[in-house]
Amino acid sequence: MERWLKIFSEAYSIVLYPMLMPVYGIVLFCAGVVQITPTLPKAYIWLCIGGTVALTLVIPLLLLVYMKYKGRIASLYLDNRNERTMPYIYTVVCYGFWAYFLRGTMGLPDLMLWIALGAMVALGIVTVVNRWWKISAHLTGMGGLFGGVCSYALYYSMLPSSLLVFLLLAALLLMYARIYLEAHTPLQVVCGMLVGLVSTFVPSMIMIYA
Repeated sequence: MERWLKIFSEAYSIVLYPMLMPVYGIVLFCAGVVQITPTLPKAYIWLCIGGTVALTLVIPLLLLVYMKYKGRIASLYLDNRNERTMPYIYTVVCYGFWAYFLRGTMGLPDLMLWIALGAMVALGIVTVVNRWWKISAHLTGMGGLFGGVCSYALYYSMLPSSLLVFLLLAALLLMYARIYLEAHTPLQVVCGMLVGLVSTFVPSMIMIYA
């Protein structure tokens, strides 16, 4: 039983790897927009998704692989708190280009710009806090995804209750997995979730209701 729990926790942590959260988010956003505007060209949708994959997943991951090859980090999971600073900074820069891509190049609504900037802020907070305390990047990413979906729901006056419940349950299961693997303490995963949620949800609410 212990062996299978460990395998599940490790596999689940990979499926919900922090760098995948923007990709999941843009896929959900495009799926929602297609329902609202079914005539939207498929090429446009795929370009939005492809650009997000390149800027928030492929490029940061390649940087991690390069740093591991050079011996600057021991693992792609960045389990060592002291090895996280530079990879996080590189990823924040990539998120900046992603935010410009979404709004400046693809012309997506301001909501997506604020969510992307919120994700940058969340990662920036994690980078700073990491100097003294190890906070969960996995849960920060999940919190950002949850906050982004909540923002989308309010922006378009929708209530995707099933999706929100699913994401909340997925977050709770991820908390368990990270704690089970002894990667984080309960407080670290809760703080990670709150940082991601607040950083993406609050700026979007200010934009919507200002």
